[in-house]
Amino acid sequence: MRALLPRGGSYAVILSDSLRIPQGLDAPQTTNSTLVQKGQMMSIIVAYKYAANPQDTTVDASGAVDWSRAKAAISEYDPVAVQVGRTLADSLGTDVVGISVGGKAVASSMAKKGALSRGMDRALVVADDATSTWNATTVASALAGLVGKVEGASLVLTGDSSVDESAKIVPTLIAGFLGWPCFQEVISVEAAGDGWTLTQSTAGGTRTVRVDGPVVAAVATDAAPVKVPGMKDILAAGKKPLEEVPVAELSTVDTALEVTGRAKPVAKARRNEMFTGDDAAAQLVAALRNAGAL
Repeated sequence: MRALLPRGGSYAVILSDSLRIPQGLDAPQTTNSTLVQKGQMMSIIVAYKYAANPQDTTVDASGAVDWSRAKAAISEYDPVAVQVGRTLADSLGTDVVGISVGGKAVASSMAKKGALSRGMDRALVVADDATSTWNATTVASALAGLVGKVEGASLVLTGDSSVDESAKIVPTLIAGFLGWPCFQEVISVEAAGDGWTLTQSTAGGTRTVRVDGPVVAAVATDAAPVKVPGMKDILAAGKKPLEEVPVAELSTVDTALEVTGRAKPVAKARRNEMFTGDDAAAQLVAALRNAGAL
């Protein structure tokens, strides 16, 4: 699913491809004055995840994943969203606010520097070890609650997916709780009037979408080159504000998810069939069809 729109939402779609832009379509004009809400500049929010890298995990005979040796860091796809948000914020003269939900480690000095050195100005986080048992729905409800604490929030950017689960459902869940539209595979974002113009990557090229009002956008992995933070960025990040928000201050949705079992895929025995003769190719095709492979 590439776009979700709440009831009553409105948007205009301009279709194009990577080689040709239809004639007669004027790009919307963007000015800083269009991004003023109740006298305050709108804020750009980036939802990021402080997660363990699955490359450091091991899997036992039952299929259970051991994360004990995995090192945590900002999810590798999130810096792209931060870079898109930073570039956009600089052009509009506004700030970038990071939001995250995780265990106590998400508020640690290391996590703070690792995230804010990427280009965010400040952060709001839920740092509670109880979140380790939360599923995507509960996490998204908490993230939506954090969005509600940012004055003038009008754009939420996320990475393409999280490095540990790669489910790609949290952006749409956040949008659902906020009642905002959500778009995925976004490669660029521009301010347009009281809304946004988003360009999405599609199988046939690109699609440009104009959205009136706030929006959630999941950024494609190749949307922008990621800047590697230097020592100056890391030291500066240590001085940026990070606010811890207690779970009790948020209206989270508690949904039950019970894992009833884990198992590795069953390995199928090789048939080791050999096909010879002039019709060997035909025999192979017939065997594949009989096996349901064709």
